[in-house]
Parts: sequence; C-alpha cells; structure tokens
Amino acid sequence: MKTIPHKIILADDHILLRDALAGLVNSFKEFIVIATAADGNEVITSIKEIGQPDILLMDLNMPGMNGYDAATLIAQLYPRVKTVILSIQDSEIAILRLLQIGVAGFLKKDIHPDELKKALLVVASGKNYYSHEAAIKIIDLLRKKAESNLSLEELLLNEQELEFLKLVSTDMTYLEIARAMRLSLRHIERYRQALFVKLQVDSRVGLAIYAFRNGILDYK
Repeated sequence: MKTIPHKIILADDHILLRDALAGLVNSFKEFIVIATAADGNEVITSIKEIGQPDILLMDLNMPGMNGYDAATLIAQLYPRVKTVILSIQDSEIAILRLLQIGVAGFLKKDIHPDELKKALLVVASGKNYYSHEAAIKIIDLLRKKAESNLSLEELLLNEQELEFLKLVSTDMTYLEIARAMRLSLRHIERYRQALFVKLQVDSRVGLAIYAFRNGILDYK
C-alpha cells in the first residue's frame, strides 16, 4: 500500500535557499512541498488557495510577516498545522518565544539533511522536535529559574538591560535615562538597538509592551 506523503508549505525569503530546500524535502518520500512562500502573508494566501499543509517549514526572519507573527497567526487560524522553524538564530529568547507560541519544532539552518528528515518525521507523528543545542539551552534556563525567583524573561536579560527596560517604559527621555544609569547617550542608544534585535521589536513602545507583558515592570 502506497503511503500518502505529508504535505509541506515552505517559507523563506531567500529564493535560492528556498528552492534548494524544497528540492531536498521533495527527495524525502514521506513528504511533498505543495507550495513555497517568501513570508507569512504568502503562507496565509497559499493555505487559502490550496488548503492546509500538515507541516509549515519556515524561516524566522523574513520581511513582511516574520516567522514569529506567522506562527502565532497560523496557531490561531489553523491549529492542526504543525510549524517547524528553520533559522540561523538560536538565542534563548528566540527559542522561548517559539515554545510559548506552540511551535512544534526548531532547527538551525546548518543541520545535516538527515536531521531535517528525522525532525519532520517526528513532528508529523504528533511530537515536538527541538535541536539538541536548543534543548540544552531550555533545560539550563529552567534550571536557573528553579534556583531563583526570577521569571524566564528576566533570566534572559542582564541587570543593565533590565534597568534600561524599566526606565524606557517611563516618560523619561533617553538623555534622562542615560543620566540615571550613569552612561553616555551613545551607550543608551546601543542598548536600545541591541534590545530591538534581541527582543524582536522595532520601537520604544515595543520595548515597553515587552516589559509589561513579561512582568519586568513592578508597579507598587
């Protein structure tokens, strides 16, 4: 009896990588790529046009709708679709956010094709698959949380980053924040840009929302 291959939609904004990856996945007899997309918006369009895939294999950093937003929306609209993230980024914050969204798998882009196939098979069976390195980071993070009274989000940031997040969530100007932290304005601007990247936000409002949602602000 012939096995029906699991359907996959593949999303990555780099055309050469996307096409090469589609060719690799199609070489696995258990899977077939039914559509490719450049971002989350195209994923949604593809699903509306051709139906739901079994697995969405997706990059994290894409223009338009990125992997975080796409995974969140897919989980809401199409809960049966299992999302697997394939990315060069594997920071603790990135992995934690993906776990909170409910992403079924996470892999680095430099993995061997055999591990990709193994991960897809595991996810297709209804289980989660996170790379060995990602699992170690999460275990270490949970251990640190058990040994302290801090939230997971607070553990991912150093003391100065936490202080900056608290101050940037007030009506203080950046110059006033610099004076309060006894740093130069240039240092404060570097903190801001670094946190934009680390927390995947693009504005001061985004930083404040992150701090509020993750219990970093302690209003008394």
